[in-house]
Amino acid sequence: MIEIVPLTGIGEVRPGDDLADILHVALDRCGIEPHAGDLLVVTQKIVSKAEGRFMSLADVEPGEEAQRLADITRKDARLVQLVLDESSAILRAVPHVLIARHRLGHVMANAGIDRSNIGAGEGDRALLLPVDPDGTASQLHARLGLPVVISDSFGRPWRMGVVAVAIGAAGLPALQDRRGELDRDGRTLEVTQVALADIVATAACRATGEGAEGIPAALVRGCPLTGPARPAADLVRPVHEDLFA
Repeated sequence: MIEIVPLTGIGEVRPGDDLADILHVALDRCGIEPHAGDLLVVTQKIVSKAEGRFMSLADVEPGEEAQRLADITRKDARLVQLVLDESSAILRAVPHVLIARHRLGHVMANAGIDRSNIGAGEGDRALLLPVDPDGTASQLHARLGLPVVISDSFGRPWRMGVVAVAIGAAGLPALQDRRGELDRDGRTLEVTQVALADIVATAACRATGEGAEGIPAALVRGCPLTGPARPAADLVRPVHEDLFA
């Protein structure tokens, strides 16, 4: 049986906070004694906050391309400039939609830049993705002794609604390669790879929420973690294999 336990009472995370210590205290406060096979899902937002990934829009000077895309998308040109700065390519620009390939390889709206639930602050701010989510997950894994997934919300091109995916992972096989195994009828699996870190990220999202819940982490218990550890970067499809780029 898989169990998902929300970590409540964490409160607002600020730049420079020791995130591993905050999570350790939260586990104790919730009376959670981690077991072998447990893993921790941490939302991107508190990672970015702790790492100080805030940008003041007042400090952003939009360039010509940002202005052009802002006219198309009807978005704030300063926000568009941040998207350009965080991206390797712009894939789609239509009214109210700007899809980018983030420098980490993720294809996502607005390069993952967020302005909701980022806490009080001076002026108009935006929050960028962490610089190295796999690296941060590795540090948290070492400090906490638990496999760690850093999750973020993604839309999907062919389905409505968002799901959570892993943008960072350590201590677990983010991508499980089951090619070569046999199915129940003895047939060899030829293409099956399981995005385990994405699966647990979305499962944990039922506890952390997408709105004003204020629960930025959850413990997932009972999920088999078989296979060698692989980072979340292995979940990003190479550009040359992207049939829809």
